[in-house]
Amino acid sequence: MTLIKRFEDILAWQEARKLAREIYRMTREGAFSKDFGLRDQIQRASVSVMANIAEGFDCDSHVEFARFLGIARRSVVEVQSLLYIAHDVGYIDEQIFKSSYFQAEKAKALTGGLKKSLKPARDTGTRDTGKTDGRK
Repeated sequence: MTLIKRFEDILAWQEARKLAREIYRMTREGAFSKDFGLRDQIQRASVSVMANIAEGFDCDSHVEFARFLGIARRSVVEVQSLLYIAHDVGYIDEQIFKSSYFQAEKAKALTGGLKKSLKPARDTGTRDTGKTDGRK
């Protein structure tokens, strides 16, 4: 198991960075670049993913880090939703939609997995509670 010392080492952050780069690339072209509202919203959401992972990494507790990862994951879902409207109005074609959506799925899955790994193990009733039947 590798110890993560910097947020840049987190695979979820690396995939979120790829997503943001892809979003910025697609929003610089054609009619998408002129739709300031949608362009800015999808850009902000994509940046929010990587920013929340990084910010959460610097928290003092796993609980707080998990909260930031939850925000990051919801930002990924926002990007996915906005990709639909970009496709529906013709700003991006099917191939770009699928590629970007898949990249978002990777970032979402890794972020969710990281969040789950931070949760404490479920109580199996084996802690020393002073009772012999495992109840609290």
